[in-house]
Amino acid sequence: MDDDDASEPVDGTAPAPVKIARLWWVVSAAAALLLVVLLGAVIVYRQADKPFGFEVEWMGELVEARAPVFTAPALVLNWIGGGIGGVAIVPLVIIGGLLIWRRPWAALYFVCATIASGLVVLVIKNLVGRPRPTDILVTADVGSFPSGHSANAALIATTLGIIFWRRWVWIVGAAYTLLMMLSRTYLGAHWISDTIGGMLVGVGLAVIIWAPFAFVLYRERRKPHPPIWVKVETPAVASDQSGESSL
Repeated sequence: MDDDDASEPVDGTAPAPVKIARLWWVVSAAAALLLVVLLGAVIVYRQADKPFGFEVEWMGELVEARAPVFTAPALVLNWIGGGIGGVAIVPLVIIGGLLIWRRPWAALYFVCATIASGLVVLVIKNLVGRPRPTDILVTADVGSFPSGHSANAALIATTLGIIFWRRWVWIVGAAYTLLMMLSRTYLGAHWISDTIGGMLVGVGLAVIIWAPFAFVLYRERRKPHPPIWVKVETPAVASDQSGESSL
């Protein structure tokens, strides 16, 4: 997203100013959030409690396929993505890990994005007021659209992908998000459109909140990141022949 847009040094000593393209990423993220608003409006227009036909069929197939081998991991994902696990434990582990490995700006970015996503999901849930499916296996709060678990998973996947910018992080994050979305419908906690809406909220806000942090995250990513208990040697300042230090 930003490494490829950074300018390389124009000579052996002076790097060119770093330019990070953000406009189209932010526009795309805003479009994703607009889709959430439009989807929510359609749900309200359909009187909120009327799921789409394909959602009813999908839910029926999952209910028939329920088995302990599938329910157990789905319940684990339910804990990871919501309640005390999703609201406190998992975010604190991520924030703590980023701080231990000397990424304070990344930790701040993750905190801001997490808070923004949680607030937006809460507002939309209350505005839309969509009832949850009746075949639910877990205890859940009011408001089915959008899925907070899916938003949380997509936010974690996108923010960590941006912070580390490694292909394997994006792949693992995408798989985690899709599994979370599937588990929410399997447990009967959400309709398919709820999980899609949540995913769009998480990705969209992760990118929008990234924009003001883009440069400092880029700079931070290019530094070494030993854990805080490892002392980092400060490079010696070069001196010219006159004995004065040169920056």
